[in-house]
Amino acid sequence: MAPKTDHLIGLLLGAEDDWPTAFEALARRLGVIRTADGADHRVSTERLAIEPFNLRDQPRQDLVIDRLAHWYYHPREWLKKVSLMDDVYLLNSPFTFQSMEKHSAYCALMRLGMHVPDTVLVPYKNPVDNARWAYTSRRYNKEFDLAAIADELGYPLFMKPFDGGAWRGVSMIKDREALHQAYDDSGEMLMHLQKSVDGFEVFARALTIGPESMVMNFRPDEPMHNRYAVDHGFLSPEVGREAITIAQTVNAFFRWEFNSCEMLVRDGVVHPIDYANACPDVAVTSLHYYFPWAMKALLRWSVFCAVTGRVARTQVDTDPWFAIADDESLDYQGKLTAYQGLADDHFESERYAEFCATSLPHVDEMVFDWVNSDEFRILLQTTIHQTYPPHEWEKFEGHFGGLLGMWLTDEQHRLSSSATGS
Repeated sequence: MAPKTDHLIGLLLGAEDDWPTAFEALARRLGVIRTADGADHRVSTERLAIEPFNLRDQPRQDLVIDRLAHWYYHPREWLKKVSLMDDVYLLNSPFTFQSMEKHSAYCALMRLGMHVPDTVLVPYKNPVDNARWAYTSRRYNKEFDLAAIADELGYPLFMKPFDGGAWRGVSMIKDREALHQAYDDSGEMLMHLQKSVDGFEVFARALTIGPESMVMNFRPDEPMHNRYAVDHGFLSPEVGREAITIAQTVNAFFRWEFNSCEMLVRDGVVHPIDYANACPDVAVTSLHYYFPWAMKALLRWSVFCAVTGRVARTQVDTDPWFAIADDESLDYQGKLTAYQGLADDHFESERYAEFCATSLPHVDEMVFDWVNSDEFRILLQTTIHQTYPPHEWEKFEGHFGGLLGMWLTDEQHRLSSSATGS
């Protein structure tokens, strides 16, 4: 009889409830997972509580999906402890949170030769909460001409916090008056000025989980429930591949495994504008059509890491990436190919695909059946009732029900085509 091994996946959560409920439901449906060596494995989940912990406590979790520690320090320190002392696998590593900001991602991607718009970091407008601020500022802050910097970048431009986060503090600047008003309003936020990609054709957002990426047509000016357009052909095949490579490059570079990335496309050129998100959007009321894919990818990658005992690499190693960036024999496309190779190596893409094919072949059908079930319909309805006022419930039940019904139709066709080989 093949040995059985149990694996516990911990969920470290804040205010969200929809996708955790979905993830838990799918994990319960997984059943026995048989690996190539004949061993049987089972996966269960647990929502984590916040409580005192002894640094020598032994955790029960094999893997933790973290959606909280980017802003809550107590669980962050617990994550560091279980990673350093107990080899618990983390999505995402807290050791690169300082890099999980627009600034570091811009620097890395510029160094790698990506088409990041020109960006300037300007000093704080107002004092930070530190008694030494006034003295240091008076003695060492060099006077600068904000308007001259903006003139050099060119209008329109964007002012946004260097660390980003939920579109907080982002302003489109069209003239000097708006520039000074936005800077005055920035307060204690540290701000970038960034040249706009004027006349762009597409705003794309890529959600990447492990080695899987979904690039979606994103419309930031729409309400959240309508920002992700269901559009399968909005990028050319070449641009689509580049968008995936850039997203997976930044994730592998910084050791992030659950991250969303934003880019603008103009005249076939991909311009990264935000490539660091410690807590990417996976709400059913925003992803809708793409929600089942996100849950499948998160489930498959979490199970793969837990069951195979994948070893986490939490620290950034820039050398192999910069060796490619500095190779004068490679043009841009050659560097993209080499970066994709490093990303595939980091995420063990080939091994992962084989694991999914041999140990998780039923996940597609399982997720289809679940989305088509009363259990999912109750989850969707409950989420709508928690998110929107009562007078909008009927509208949104029809809206999201229709989009997920479209996914069921498309997925049924895809599964039928795969089964017949057509």
